[in-house]
Amino acid sequence: MTQIPTHMIAIDPAQPGGPGVLHPVERPVSQPGPGELLIKVAAAGVNRPDILQREGKYPPPPGAPSILGLELSGEVVALGEGADARLLGRPVMALVAGGAYAEYAVAPAGQCIAVPPSLSMVEAAAIPETLFTVWHNLFERGRAAPGETVLVHGGTSGIGTMAIKLGKASGLTMIVTAGGAPKCARALEIGADHAIDYRDQDFVAEVKRIAPDGVHIVLDMVGGDYVPRNLDCLAEEGRHVSIAVQRGASAEIPIWKIMQKRLTLTGSTLRARDVAFKTGLRDTLVHTVWPLLADGRLKPEIDSTFPLAHAANAHRRMDAGEHVGKIVLTMG
Repeated sequence: MTQIPTHMIAIDPAQPGGPGVLHPVERPVSQPGPGELLIKVAAAGVNRPDILQREGKYPPPPGAPSILGLELSGEVVALGEGADARLLGRPVMALVAGGAYAEYAVAPAGQCIAVPPSLSMVEAAAIPETLFTVWHNLFERGRAAPGETVLVHGGTSGIGTMAIKLGKASGLTMIVTAGGAPKCARALEIGADHAIDYRDQDFVAEVKRIAPDGVHIVLDMVGGDYVPRNLDCLAEEGRHVSIAVQRGASAEIPIWKIMQKRLTLTGSTLRARDVAFKTGLRDTLVHTVWPLLADGRLKPEIDSTFPLAHAANAHRRMDAGEHVGKIVLTMG
Protein backbone atom coordinates (compact mmCIF):
# COMPACT_ATOMS: atom_id res chain seq x y z
CA MET A 1 0.00 0.00 0.00
CA THR A 2 1.18 3.52 -0.78
CA GLN A 3 3.00 5.25 2.06
CA ILE A 4 1.11 8.46 2.77
CA PRO A 5 3.29 11.45 3.66
CA THR A 6 2.27 14.13 6.13
CA HIS A 7 2.85 16.95 3.62
CA MET A 8 2.46 17.44 -0.13
CA ILE A 9 3.09 19.92 -2.94
CA ALA A 10 0.05 21.96 -3.99
CA ILE A 11 -0.97 25.12 -5.85
CA ASP A 12 -2.57 27.35 -3.21
CA PRO A 13 -1.99 31.03 -4.05
CA ALA A 14 -1.66 33.39 -1.11
CA GLN A 15 -3.24 36.30 -2.98
CA PRO A 16 -5.24 36.82 -6.18
CA GLY A 17 -3.55 37.83 -9.38
CA GLY A 18 -2.23 36.69 -12.71
CA PRO A 19 -0.77 33.28 -13.51
CA GLY A 20 2.45 34.27 -11.75
CA VAL A 21 0.82 33.77 -8.32
CA LEU A 22 0.64 30.00 -8.98
CA HIS A 23 3.72 28.73 -7.15
CA PRO A 24 4.15 25.20 -5.75
CA VAL A 25 3.88 25.28 -1.96
CA GLU A 26 3.91 22.68 0.80
CA ARG A 27 0.62 21.86 2.50
CA PRO A 28 -0.50 19.18 4.99
CA VAL A 29 -2.12 16.07 3.52
CA SER A 30 -5.77 16.09 4.64
CA GLN A 31 -7.43 13.09 6.24
CA PRO A 32 -10.64 11.75 4.67
CA GLY A 33 -13.78 12.27 6.73
CA PRO A 34 -16.86 10.03 6.86
CA GLY A 35 -17.78 8.81 3.38
CA GLU A 36 -14.67 10.37 1.83
CA LEU A 37 -11.62 9.02 0.00
CA LEU A 38 -8.02 10.17 0.04
CA ILE A 39 -6.69 10.05 -3.52
CA LYS A 40 -3.06 10.12 -4.65
CA VAL A 41 -3.55 12.46 -7.58
CA ALA A 42 -2.23 11.45 -10.99
CA ALA A 43 -3.63 14.39 -12.96
CA ALA A 44 -5.97 17.37 -12.54
CA GLY A 45 -8.09 19.18 -15.09
CA VAL A 46 -7.82 22.96 -15.58
CA ASN A 47 -11.14 24.79 -15.87
CA ARG A 48 -12.36 28.34 -16.34
CA PRO A 49 -13.54 28.59 -12.69
CA ASP A 50 -9.92 27.98 -11.65
CA ILE A 51 -8.96 31.14 -13.55
CA LEU A 52 -11.70 33.11 -11.81
CA GLN A 53 -10.64 31.79 -8.38
CA ARG A 54 -7.02 32.72 -9.10
CA GLU A 55 -8.19 36.24 -9.98
CA GLY A 56 -10.16 36.53 -6.73
CA LYS A 57 -13.53 36.49 -8.49
CA TYR A 58 -14.79 33.03 -7.48
CA PRO A 59 -13.99 32.05 -3.88
CA PRO A 60 -14.36 28.40 -2.90
CA PRO A 61 -17.63 27.47 -1.16
CA PRO A 62 -17.65 27.08 2.63
CA GLY A 63 -15.65 24.04 3.73
CA ALA A 64 -13.81 23.62 0.43
CA PRO A 65 -10.00 23.88 0.36
CA SER A 66 -8.40 27.02 -1.04
CA ILE A 67 -6.14 24.82 -3.20
CA LEU A 68 -7.24 25.20 -6.82
CA GLY A 69 -8.79 22.46 -8.93
CA LEU A 70 -12.24 20.94 -9.44
CA GLU A 71 -11.48 17.55 -11.02
CA LEU A 72 -8.81 14.89 -10.80
CA SER A 73 -7.83 11.30 -11.39
CA GLY A 74 -5.75 9.07 -9.17
CA GLU A 75 -5.51 6.08 -6.88
CA VAL A 76 -7.53 5.70 -3.68
CA VAL A 77 -4.99 5.37 -0.85
CA ALA A 78 -7.10 5.84 2.30
CA LEU A 79 -10.74 5.59 3.32
CA GLY A 80 -12.88 7.67 5.61
CA GLU A 81 -15.36 6.07 7.98
CA GLY A 82 -18.09 4.22 6.09
CA ALA A 83 -16.37 4.32 2.71
CA ASP A 84 -16.44 1.10 0.67
CA ALA A 85 -13.26 -0.88 1.41
CA ARG A 86 -13.32 -2.26 -2.14
CA LEU A 87 -12.31 1.18 -3.41
CA LEU A 88 -8.88 1.06 -1.76
CA GLY A 89 -6.19 0.90 -4.44
CA ARG A 90 -8.67 1.57 -7.26
CA PRO A 91 -8.16 4.22 -9.97
CA VAL A 92 -10.93 6.83 -9.89
CA MET A 93 -11.84 10.16 -11.41
CA ALA A 94 -13.41 12.64 -9.02
CA LEU A 95 -15.37 15.88 -8.99
CA VAL A 96 -14.30 18.07 -6.05
CA ALA A 97 -15.17 21.54 -4.80
CA GLY A 98 -11.45 22.36 -4.61
CA GLY A 99 -8.08 20.80 -3.90
CA ALA A 100 -7.26 18.98 -7.18
CA TYR A 101 -4.02 20.89 -7.90
CA ALA A 102 -2.09 18.82 -5.36
CA GLU A 103 -0.32 15.51 -4.88
CA TYR A 104 -3.16 14.28 -2.64
CA ALA A 105 -6.81 15.30 -2.48
CA VAL A 106 -9.92 14.32 -0.54
CA ALA A 107 -13.13 13.58 -2.43
CA PRO A 108 -16.58 12.37 -1.37
CA ALA A 109 -16.93 8.76 -2.50
CA GLY A 110 -20.24 9.66 -4.13
CA GLN A 111 -18.46 12.05 -6.49
CA CYS A 112 -16.02 9.46 -7.78
CA ILE A 113 -16.29 7.22 -10.85
CA ALA A 114 -14.11 4.20 -11.61
CA VAL A 115 -11.60 4.82 -14.41
CA PRO A 116 -12.13 2.23 -17.17
CA PRO A 117 -9.06 0.69 -18.86
CA SER A 118 -9.98 2.54 -22.07
CA LEU A 119 -8.93 5.86 -20.52
CA SER A 120 -5.52 7.18 -19.50
CA MET A 121 -5.27 9.01 -16.19
CA VAL A 122 -4.81 12.28 -18.10
CA GLU A 123 -8.03 11.64 -20.02
CA ALA A 124 -9.84 10.64 -16.83
CA ALA A 125 -8.81 13.87 -15.10
CA ALA A 126 -10.32 15.88 -17.95
CA ILE A 127 -13.78 14.36 -17.60
CA PRO A 128 -15.63 15.00 -14.30
CA GLU A 129 -16.25 18.77 -14.34
CA THR A 130 -17.28 18.87 -18.00
CA LEU A 131 -19.25 15.62 -17.97
CA PHE A 132 -21.26 16.46 -14.83
CA THR A 133 -21.92 19.96 -16.18
CA VAL A 134 -22.89 18.96 -19.73
CA TRP A 135 -25.07 16.04 -18.70
CA HIS A 136 -27.00 17.95 -16.05
CA ASN A 137 -27.55 21.07 -18.14
CA LEU A 138 -28.06 19.60 -21.60
CA PHE A 139 -29.96 16.42 -20.75
CA GLU A 140 -31.61 17.11 -17.40
CA ARG A 141 -32.30 20.84 -17.39
CA GLY A 142 -32.37 21.13 -21.20
CA ARG A 143 -34.30 17.86 -21.66
CA ALA A 144 -32.36 17.03 -24.85
CA ALA A 145 -33.86 14.16 -26.83
CA PRO A 146 -32.57 12.23 -29.87
CA GLY A 147 -33.23 14.07 -33.11
CA GLU A 148 -33.12 17.54 -31.57
CA THR A 149 -30.76 20.35 -32.59
CA VAL A 150 -28.53 22.15 -30.09
CA LEU A 151 -26.54 25.39 -30.32
CA VAL A 152 -23.45 25.46 -28.09
CA HIS A 153 -21.34 28.58 -27.66
CA GLY A 154 -17.65 28.08 -27.02
CA GLY A 155 -17.58 24.93 -29.09
CA THR A 156 -13.85 24.29 -28.73
CA SER A 157 -13.69 24.77 -24.95
CA GLY A 158 -13.60 21.84 -22.56
CA ILE A 159 -17.36 22.14 -22.04
CA GLY A 160 -17.98 22.66 -25.76
CA THR A 161 -15.96 19.67 -26.93
CA MET A 162 -17.60 17.41 -24.35
CA ALA A 163 -21.03 18.71 -25.42
CA ILE A 164 -20.21 17.91 -29.06
CA LYS A 165 -19.09 14.37 -28.30
CA LEU A 166 -21.83 13.52 -25.81
CA GLY A 167 -24.46 15.15 -28.00
CA LYS A 168 -23.44 13.19 -31.09
CA ALA A 169 -23.32 9.96 -29.08
CA SER A 170 -26.90 10.73 -27.99
CA GLY A 171 -28.37 11.40 -31.43
CA LEU A 172 -28.33 15.21 -31.39
CA THR A 173 -27.46 17.63 -34.18
CA MET A 174 -24.74 19.91 -32.81
CA ILE A 175 -24.21 23.50 -34.00
CA VAL A 176 -21.36 25.36 -32.30
CA THR A 177 -19.77 28.77 -32.37
CA ALA A 178 -16.01 29.29 -32.19
CA GLY A 179 -13.55 32.11 -32.76
CA GLY A 180 -11.79 31.85 -36.10
CA ALA A 181 -11.70 29.47 -39.02
CA PRO A 182 -9.07 27.13 -37.53
CA LYS A 183 -11.15 26.57 -34.40
CA CYS A 184 -14.28 26.01 -36.47
CA ALA A 185 -12.40 23.41 -38.49
CA ARG A 186 -11.30 21.68 -35.30
CA ALA A 187 -14.88 21.67 -33.99
CA LEU A 188 -16.01 19.91 -37.17
CA GLU A 189 -13.18 17.38 -36.82
CA ILE A 190 -14.28 16.67 -33.24
CA GLY A 191 -17.80 15.93 -34.46
CA ALA A 192 -19.86 19.11 -34.67
CA ASP A 193 -22.36 19.13 -37.53
CA HIS A 194 -21.96 22.87 -38.11
CA ALA A 195 -19.44 25.43 -36.83
CA ILE A 196 -20.06 29.19 -36.97
CA ASP A 197 -17.18 31.69 -36.75
CA TYR A 198 -18.65 34.28 -34.41
CA ARG A 199 -15.90 36.76 -35.36
CA ASP A 200 -16.89 36.92 -39.02
CA GLN A 201 -20.47 35.62 -39.07
CA ASP A 202 -23.76 36.61 -37.45
CA PHE A 203 -24.52 33.44 -35.51
CA VAL A 204 -28.26 34.22 -35.42
CA ALA A 205 -28.46 34.47 -39.20
CA GLU A 206 -26.34 31.33 -39.63
CA VAL A 207 -28.50 29.33 -37.22
CA LYS A 208 -31.64 30.40 -39.07
CA ARG A 209 -30.01 29.29 -42.33
CA ILE A 210 -29.01 25.92 -40.89
CA ALA A 211 -32.20 25.33 -38.89
CA PRO A 212 -35.00 27.54 -40.32
CA ASP A 213 -37.43 26.57 -37.57
CA GLY A 214 -34.84 27.24 -34.87
CA VAL A 215 -32.88 25.05 -32.49
CA HIS A 216 -34.41 23.15 -29.59
CA ILE A 217 -31.74 24.08 -27.02
CA VAL A 218 -29.07 26.73 -26.56
CA LEU A 219 -26.28 25.83 -24.12
CA ASP A 220 -24.83 29.24 -23.28
CA MET A 221 -21.65 30.09 -21.39
CA VAL A 222 -21.46 33.65 -22.70
CA GLY A 223 -24.40 35.50 -21.16
CA GLY A 224 -24.76 39.27 -21.45
CA ASP A 225 -25.85 40.51 -24.87
CA TYR A 226 -25.82 36.98 -26.28
CA VAL A 227 -28.96 36.03 -24.37
CA PRO A 228 -31.56 37.95 -26.45
CA ARG A 229 -29.79 36.80 -29.62
CA ASN A 230 -29.93 33.22 -28.35
CA LEU A 231 -33.69 33.56 -27.92
CA ASP A 232 -33.91 34.53 -31.60
CA CYS A 233 -32.28 31.19 -32.42
CA LEU A 234 -34.76 29.07 -30.46
CA ALA A 235 -37.68 27.18 -31.94
CA GLU A 236 -41.08 27.08 -30.30
CA GLU A 237 -40.90 25.28 -26.94
CA GLY A 238 -37.13 25.87 -27.00
CA ARG A 239 -34.94 25.75 -23.91
CA HIS A 240 -32.18 28.23 -23.04
CA VAL A 241 -29.66 26.90 -20.52
CA SER A 242 -27.13 29.29 -18.95
CA ILE A 243 -23.95 27.86 -17.42
CA ALA A 244 -21.57 30.85 -17.38
CA VAL A 245 -21.58 34.62 -17.93
CA GLN A 246 -18.33 35.50 -19.68
CA ARG A 247 -19.84 38.60 -21.36
CA GLY A 248 -21.84 39.71 -18.36
CA ALA A 249 -24.25 38.53 -15.68
CA SER A 250 -27.15 40.76 -16.80
CA ALA A 251 -29.20 40.77 -19.99
CA GLU A 252 -32.26 42.55 -21.35
CA ILE A 253 -34.64 40.01 -22.82
CA PRO A 254 -37.89 40.31 -24.82
CA ILE A 255 -40.54 38.81 -22.56
CA TRP A 256 -43.14 38.82 -25.33
CA LYS A 257 -40.92 36.54 -27.42
CA ILE A 258 -40.66 34.12 -24.50
CA MET A 259 -44.44 34.06 -24.29
CA GLN A 260 -45.00 33.70 -28.04
CA LYS A 261 -42.54 30.83 -28.42
CA ARG A 262 -43.33 29.30 -25.00
CA LEU A 263 -39.63 29.25 -24.18
CA THR A 264 -37.97 27.91 -21.05
CA LEU A 265 -35.04 29.80 -19.53
CA THR A 266 -33.01 27.86 -16.99
CA GLY A 267 -29.44 27.39 -15.84
CA SER A 268 -27.30 26.14 -13.00
CA THR A 269 -23.99 26.20 -11.20
CA LEU A 270 -22.37 23.00 -9.98
CA ARG A 271 -19.59 23.74 -7.51
CA ALA A 272 -21.74 24.81 -4.58
CA ARG A 273 -24.30 21.99 -4.90
CA ASP A 274 -24.27 19.52 -2.03
CA VAL A 275 -22.77 16.03 -1.99
CA ALA A 276 -26.19 14.37 -2.16
CA PHE A 277 -27.02 16.16 -5.42
CA LYS A 278 -23.64 15.37 -6.97
CA THR A 279 -23.88 11.76 -5.84
CA GLY A 280 -27.24 11.41 -7.56
CA LEU A 281 -25.77 12.92 -10.70
CA ARG A 282 -22.81 10.52 -10.48
CA ASP A 283 -25.17 7.56 -10.19
CA THR A 284 -27.02 8.67 -13.32
CA LEU A 285 -23.77 9.07 -15.23
CA VAL A 286 -22.58 5.61 -14.20
CA HIS A 287 -25.69 4.11 -15.81
CA THR A 288 -25.92 6.36 -18.87
CA VAL A 289 -22.44 7.53 -19.86
CA TRP A 290 -19.91 5.18 -18.22
CA PRO A 291 -20.59 2.48 -20.87
CA LEU A 292 -19.60 5.01 -23.55
CA LEU A 293 -16.37 5.71 -21.68
CA ALA A 294 -15.69 2.03 -21.06
CA ASP A 295 -15.86 0.99 -24.72
CA GLY A 296 -13.97 4.03 -25.99
CA ARG A 297 -16.90 5.71 -27.75
CA LEU A 298 -16.49 8.82 -25.59
CA LYS A 299 -13.15 10.43 -24.74
CA PRO A 300 -12.31 14.00 -23.78
CA GLU A 301 -10.42 16.21 -26.20
CA ILE A 302 -6.99 16.87 -24.67
CA ASP A 303 -5.32 20.12 -25.69
CA SER A 304 -2.12 19.99 -23.65
CA THR A 305 -0.54 18.82 -20.40
CA PHE A 306 1.72 20.63 -17.95
CA PRO A 307 3.54 19.45 -14.81
CA LEU A 308 1.97 20.70 -11.56
CA ALA A 309 4.95 22.97 -10.99
CA HIS A 310 4.13 24.72 -14.29
CA ALA A 311 0.48 25.43 -13.42
CA ALA A 312 1.14 29.10 -14.25
CA ASN A 313 1.87 28.15 -17.87
CA ALA A 314 -1.31 26.07 -18.02
CA HIS A 315 -3.29 29.13 -16.90
CA ARG A 316 -1.48 31.33 -19.41
CA ARG A 317 -2.57 28.98 -22.17
CA MET A 318 -6.19 29.13 -21.03
CA ASP A 319 -6.01 32.91 -20.65
CA ALA A 320 -4.76 33.17 -24.24
CA GLY A 321 -7.86 31.36 -25.49
CA GLU A 322 -5.88 29.27 -27.97
CA HIS A 323 -6.69 25.86 -26.51
CA VAL A 324 -9.05 23.30 -28.02
CA GLY A 325 -10.42 20.91 -25.41
CA LYS A 326 -8.94 20.34 -21.97
CA ILE A 327 -5.69 21.47 -20.38
CA VAL A 328 -4.44 19.00 -17.75
CA LEU A 329 -1.84 19.13 -14.97
CA THR A 330 0.18 16.00 -14.24
CA MET A 331 1.82 15.02 -10.95
CA GLY A 332 4.52 12.75 -12.38
